[in-house]
Formats: sequence, structure tokens, C-alpha cells
Amino acid sequence: MSAVSIAERRSNMDNEDKTACVSSSGSGEGSLDRLLPSVTSGLSPRKRTTSQCKSEPPLLRTSKRTIYTAGRPPWYNEHGAQSKEAFVIGLCGGSASGKTTVARKIIEALDVPWVVLLSMDSFYKVLSKEEQNLAASNDYNFDHPDAFDFSLLTHTLRKLKKGKSVKIPVYDFNTHGRQKDWKTVYGASVIIFEGIMAFTDKELLQLLDMKIFVDTDSDIRLVRRLRRDITERGRDIEGVIKQYNKFVKPAFEQYIEPTMRLADIVVPRGGGNMVAIDLIVQHVHSQLEERELSVRAALASAHQAQPLPQTLSVLESTPQVRGMHTIIRNKETSRDEFIFYSKRLMRLLIERALSFLPSQVHIVQTPQGEDYEGRSFTGKRITGVSILRAGETMEPALRAVCKDVRIGKILIQTNQDTGEPELHYLRLPKDISEDHVILMDCTVSTGAAAMMAVRVLLDHDVQEDKILLVSLLMAEMGVHSVAYAFPQVKIITTAVDKKVNDLFHIIPGIGNFGDRYFGTDAPPDWSDEEMDEPSY
Repeated sequence: MSAVSIAERRSNMDNEDKTACVSSSGSGEGSLDRLLPSVTSGLSPRKRTTSQCKSEPPLLRTSKRTIYTAGRPPWYNEHGAQSKEAFVIGLCGGSASGKTTVARKIIEALDVPWVVLLSMDSFYKVLSKEEQNLAASNDYNFDHPDAFDFSLLTHTLRKLKKGKSVKIPVYDFNTHGRQKDWKTVYGASVIIFEGIMAFTDKELLQLLDMKIFVDTDSDIRLVRRLRRDITERGRDIEGVIKQYNKFVKPAFEQYIEPTMRLADIVVPRGGGNMVAIDLIVQHVHSQLEERELSVRAALASAHQAQPLPQTLSVLESTPQVRGMHTIIRNKETSRDEFIFYSKRLMRLLIERALSFLPSQVHIVQTPQGEDYEGRSFTGKRITGVSILRAGETMEPALRAVCKDVRIGKILIQTNQDTGEPELHYLRLPKDISEDHVILMDCTVSTGAAAMMAVRVLLDHDVQEDKILLVSLLMAEMGVHSVAYAFPQVKIITTAVDKKVNDLFHIIPGIGNFGDRYFGTDAPPDWSDEEMDEPSY
């Protein structure tokens, strides 16, 4: 696409305050719980842009959770490998040109979930003591390419584009250093990357799928900068003008303005240019449509009539185990009995799963003064991750046998229009990449939800051979789907049924586990996997 300049269209919309739901990803315990402050357009003073995640309402809120009803569709194929990268929009322009306003207008008009706003302001270099003194007297050049950590920025954007979880530095403009806690960002379908030097680095340019230059009159940019620096940073007007004339204006002319020729689209006067924004949104939508995947259909037609994989471990069908299955499969079983015998099976299942964790010989001395040759766990830590809602019922069994185990949660649901699983929510413990993870779901039919959950863990750098998928009941299709995509994941279950019907119900099956356990009514088109609603 050649660079084009799009005339501004004046309309009543220019005077409306539109709100984009922009959320910051917290880093406490690796949390991706999102906050949703209002962001309004216009010329009001803005704070330094920070890297953010956005998802569209409606929302389901509780005192502890925010559930997004707009989910993230699969970003991987039936082989479990990423098959589509996030679409990256680069926004460049001078300081206070309105890049952030344009970004938020695009986010608002796109109306798609899982959008990330990545700002260059997060990637300023940490200043030395001497450089801090220069900054205090307005003699440090923040508008020069050398002021940015392009190495970290390129690494972060490349990883985020590939669907990985990333940590974003939080730059403190008072101390000119990075805060201790960084933000965790994950799950981008679209990335909007904005900054004054967005088009300066060649490696960064190669990561951009669409390049937009926001062209705003220099006088307007100066007025905006004066307002921002005086009201937000307590600077005097003389210092702001000194910095502008010494650094900002020359940098724009030398480094920023020449990169306008690299843009696919030039947007005059920023966020008020709805013609330009509509064109950008139409193009992004067309690109996203081309990247849509159909994972569940591929799973349903694959791996038929193959022997069960060696990574599968099925609990021995003793009279006790078979008797408990008889009770929980019986449609006449009361809820109390269903819960009681399900819990018994869960405990056996978790104990079986723990036997696959790495261990070594450990000799201890008994109270009688004799040596005993036992075994001890050699990993660093065990973490449980439940696929909401049914998988959450297995957490007590895990806690009963693993002292102080950490727990994470993932919510995956089926999109009723496409039939595909979608990721709606996740909360994972900090530094989960170092752990052995027990992934819990009560039933697995096609394997679509389990595959998405495993993919989420891999995106957070959990090693594939450290993931154990545990489920009370699985269909052969689900076993094959997970094992084929992730051959190093260990699969542990109490039983495997052979068939899945056209509604993705396991046959003979167990019914909707979550509804039978919690005493709720299943919708008429429920699936054995990811149709469960969250339970609190």
C-alpha cells in the first residue's frame, strides 16, 4: 500500500467523547486481571502512554475476577503450533502528535477482543547518575534514538507477535529508571505499537504489518507538550520551551519526519480524522478474516482408528473404580452421591498423576536409628491449573495431597457462532515457567479446550514435558488430539470412552459434569468440554 494522505472529515462525531476499554495487565502473582479506566479523546492533557491490554465489554465481574465475554479464538492449528501471528500496527509521529488518541480510536472502532497497546515510552533506557542530573536541568535528549532500548523493545515485540507472554518494563519518569515490578502482557490478536521512533529501527520495521504516520502541525504539538509537561510534571514553561527547541524540534526534523515516507497511511491531524481511521479499521478486519482458523473441525476428522498413545495412562479398572464410574454415570444418581464418588475418583486420579513427577533416591533415618531408602521430588515446584468451571472441582483433591500448591485458572468457552473454543480469562502464578504443571479438566471430548490450555502454558514458557493433563473421563478423539499436538504432555485419566457424537458429547459419557456437580441446568446444546460457565 503506498503512502496516502487522507483529508479530515468534520462531523458531529468529532465532538463526542468515546470511551475505549483499555486495561493494564497486572503483574502480581502473574495476574492478567484487567482494570478498565475510561479513556476519552480530545486535547486534554495526557499522561505518558503505558503498554496496555484491551478487551471489549460486556463483562462479568465479581469481587475477585473480571471475565471477558469476548474471547480469543485459536491462534494455533490442530498440530498445536502457532499458525497465525498477531497483526501489528505501527504508529509513528512527533511528540504530542496524537498517536495515542489515534490508537484508542482504532481500538474502539476495531471492536475485537485481545488488543494490546505497546508504547515506546516503556522502553526508555535507565539513566546513569550523570544523565539524571542532565535530565533534571532539561539537558538530556529523550528524543534521540539512543534514549531507547531498541534491543529489549524488538525482542519484546517479536515475542508478543508470536503469541508469547511478555513482561513490559514500567518506566518511572521521576527517577528515570524502571520500576521493580514489570507488567505481564499476553494474548494479542492485534498489537498497536506507538512511539516517536517507531519507524527508526530496521528490525522493528520488519515486524510491522501496517505503518501509520500521524502528521500534526508543529504549533499544535508544542501547545499539547506545554500543557502536559506543566500540568503533569510540574515543569516551568521556560524549561519546556528550552527542551523543545534544543531537542524535540531538531529530533523531529532529523529522525522522525523523514520516516513519513515509510508509512502506508499518513493521518493528518490525528484522532479527529475518522475517514482515515475507518480505512485503517477496514484493512485490519480484512487481514484478520484471512487469518481465521477452524481447529475443532480439523480435530474431528483427524487421528481416527489409531492406537492410543504411550503418553496416556489410564487408572486400573479395579472393581472399586468401575463401581464409582457406575454411580457417577448413572443419570438417576443424586447430586450428593455424584459429588461424593467424583471426589473419590479425583483423589485417586491426582495420586496417580503425582507418580509421574521426577524423583530421586532419598535416604532418611527412622526413629529407630535405621536408614530408610525412599524417594523425593526433584522438581522446583508443583502448580495446579484448572480449566474453569469443572476443572475447579479437582483443586481440593490436589491441595489435599500437595502442601502449599499454587493454583492457576483458565476459562475457555465455545463460540456458538463458529463452534471454536475461545480463551476468555486466565490467572497464572508468577514464574510458572519453572514449574511442573498439573492441568485439570473433568471431561475431554474433542480436546479443543485442553489443547488451548496447553498452548497457553507453552506461551508462558512452561516446558511441554512438565505438563500433566488429568481428567476424570476422556474420549479417544480428545486423547489423540492432545497427544498428536503435544507428544511430550503426559495424559492421565480414569477412563476413555470411544465415541463423540455430532454435538461433541462423549458416548456413553457422564453428562455435563459441571451442571451435575453444581446443580445447575445445562443449555440444550452443551458440550462436554468448554461450555461450562464460571463458578464462584
